[in-house]
Amino acid sequence: MGASLGNPCVSFMTAPATFLTHPLPDTAQRDSFWSRIAQELAAAIGQGLYAPGIKLPSEHQLAAQFGANRHTIRRALAYLSHSGLVRSTQGSGTYVENLAVDLALGKRTRHRHNLAQAGLRGELRVIRQQSVSATAEQALALQLDAGSTLQYLQVLGEGDGQPLHVSERYFPLPRFAQLAEIVRTTGSITAGFAHHGVSDYMRQESQVSACLPSQEVAQLLGQSATRPVLQVKSLNIDTAQQPIEFACAWFAGDRVTLTVNHHEN
Repeated sequence: MGASLGNPCVSFMTAPATFLTHPLPDTAQRDSFWSRIAQELAAAIGQGLYAPGIKLPSEHQLAAQFGANRHTIRRALAYLSHSGLVRSTQGSGTYVENLAVDLALGKRTRHRHNLAQAGLRGELRVIRQQSVSATAEQALALQLDAGSTLQYLQVLGEGDGQPLHVSERYFPLPRFAQLAEIVRTTGSITAGFAHHGVSDYMRQESQVSACLPSQEVAQLLGQSATRPVLQVKSLNIDTAQQPIEFACAWFAGDRVTLTVNHHEN
């Protein structure tokens, strides 16, 4: 009997967030200066003046445009971000959210292949790596003794440069001793496995749920911590049915839809 994550996964679909369906906090604020700015920007986005993925004018430019101070502009942008209409990236600016990308969770889930099918260029970027001791959950999934040494990677998955998911991935050591280096160089988990003699691997199980992200995950995804994400716990096995990767990923809920495909060959 193979390792299991527990309950079977289910299809979980989300729709892109829309500002017009999110009422302002209360009647008193509805007529405030920042809310009027937010509504005007939302209308401009809705009319296509700012297309999905386009960077909005800077806070300084918007302040001049609306005759407001930058604090007022920040409050308007913060509300649009909370509503899922825009995302702010530190040091870069504020961008109109793209429509959701449909990703498939199947027996052979590959980040680049998934995004290529959606017409996007996909990359994986290693944020952090270290050797850790397996928790009870990780050891059970990977069929190891509790406390066994694992290679831990925190990875950011991007599509055309936009953050789509953050994942924490665990691999048995010493079997995958050089995996972190290969993934850093290639941006591919598949290439890392191939380097260690794993020519093919399969997703044994995926569990999908909705939750609020941690502050760190929200920051990496470029979204508010008050906006839900899709959490996916997964287990990959090699062709000998040996567990090789246990992972937990958080997908930006209004940029991604997930379809679980049980019939993939």
